Amino acid sequence: MESRSLVPQSSPFHLPVAQMRRVFQPDEVERKLAKLQDHEHDSLRATYQRMLERGPQRFQVKPSGVPDMAGLYHTLPNFTEVLDDVKRHVALAQDCRDGLEVTPILLLGPPGIGKTHFAKKLADLLGTGMSLVPMSSMTAGWLLSGSSSQWKGAKPGKVFEALVDGEYANPVIVVDEIDKASADAQYDPLGALYSLLEHDTAQSFTDEFAEVAIDASQVIWITTANDERAIPEPILNRMNVFVVEPPSQDAARQIARNLYQTIRNEHGWGARFAPEPNDDVLDQLCEMAPREMRRALMTGFGNAQLERRDEIGVADLPKAGLKKGQIGFLQ
Repeated sequence: MESRSLVPQSSPFHLPVAQMRRVFQPDEVERKLAKLQDHEHDSLRATYQRMLERGPQRFQVKPSGVPDMAGLYHTLPNFTEVLDDVKRHVALAQDCRDGLEVTPILLLGPPGIGKTHFAKKLADLLGTGMSLVPMSSMTAGWLLSGSSSQWKGAKPGKVFEALVDGEYANPVIVVDEIDKASADAQYDPLGALYSLLEHDTAQSFTDEFAEVAIDASQVIWITTANDERAIPEPILNRMNVFVVEPPSQDAARQIARNLYQTIRNEHGWGARFAPEPNDDVLDQLCEMAPREMRRALMTGFGNAQLERRDEIGVADLPKAGLKKGQIGFLQ
């Protein structure tokens, strides 16, 4: 099918050029719908009808060239190795008719160093949107794969929703804190990933609610974890594992400066403040994990505003807690 340019306004990189890809077979949906008895499974019937109304075609991101990723390298200095890997995948797809495929990624590292933030930035780069699946709050495997329509309150899983309700055949799905998934006797929260992370089996992934095969082979998977020992070996073997270290002191100062400028530029009140933070403020911030930096800066901006000052001082920041690299930052 002829491709066409598609540049989502949310992506400043102008990377995507999309062609169309079929993510399910309408005739299979029609057969399932025809088998439903009147006044039976209203939710399932509505799901099938929605699928037919939307149709099976979704945009598949296809890069027209390797984008300028200098901004990401600058703002995420401790993710250089991961960005290099993404750039390689983009380069492979740029001169052919293939869509962009990225080997599933595991970001492994201590809490608070920006793993989820990186995943969101990568989704912005690709322009396909992002679905976040927090494994730490997951109590059953159906969050990814759906629950049987026979159960009360059953609904499709996150993969089905991303592909059927979304616009793209290759959305970014982030499985956050995969090492915190807790299995019980009935359900394995990671069970669906055994097939979803394999290209061939993902082509005909069946959601347990809809019971219709969908093509999830183009999904771009990013997972995060603090401890790989809690992840089954067959899952680890399906992913490129990147150990993300806490940023160096120089890199941490750079991250803190970038966060200051980002927060300042994103808010109307930011214009009241100096375009650059003071060196002593950066000295204090660089001792924090990136997640802590953002919270500290918001506190600092607020305290400075209360005093009607246009600069944040060290006294405006919350008292320093644990140093980066120590256990204690909440994931």
